Amino acid sequence: MSRVPSLSSPFLIGFDQIERALDRVAKAADGYPPYNIERLARDDRNPERLRITLAVAGFTLDQLEVVVEEKELVIRGRQQDDKSRQYLHRGIAARQFQRTFVLADGMEVQKADLKNGLLSIDLARPEPVRMAKTISITEHE
Repeated sequence: MSRVPSLSSPFLIGFDQIERALDRVAKAADGYPPYNIERLARDDRNPERLRITLAVAGFTLDQLEVVVEEKELVIRGRQQDDKSRQYLHRGIAARQFQRTFVLADGMEVQKADLKNGLLSIDLARPEPVRMAKTISITEHE
């Protein structure tokens, strides 16, 4: 069975990028690390923004990386096994992860903070720009 594009309306022109982004998001189904996304209200110093908080207990600052790559926010965590330790029971594994969020046009990462095993990333919500452009019509004889 072939997949029917969800944005195949003839009135949606040039939205193939959005469809590809939706496909990428659907493939990122791994549940580790768990995360929250919250809306932060506008205040005196900041516009309305979003905060993504990931539970990264056991990761140090130098084991985490936050980058923006072509409209995607990518958070990576890398831990190495400590070969010098001898475990009698091991319930906490050294893990690696990569969590990706697709960003809308104009979204900007403001800051990232690590505190008490929680990595918080604030993103600025863009103010919509309303524009109208009149197109001149030429007449040919």
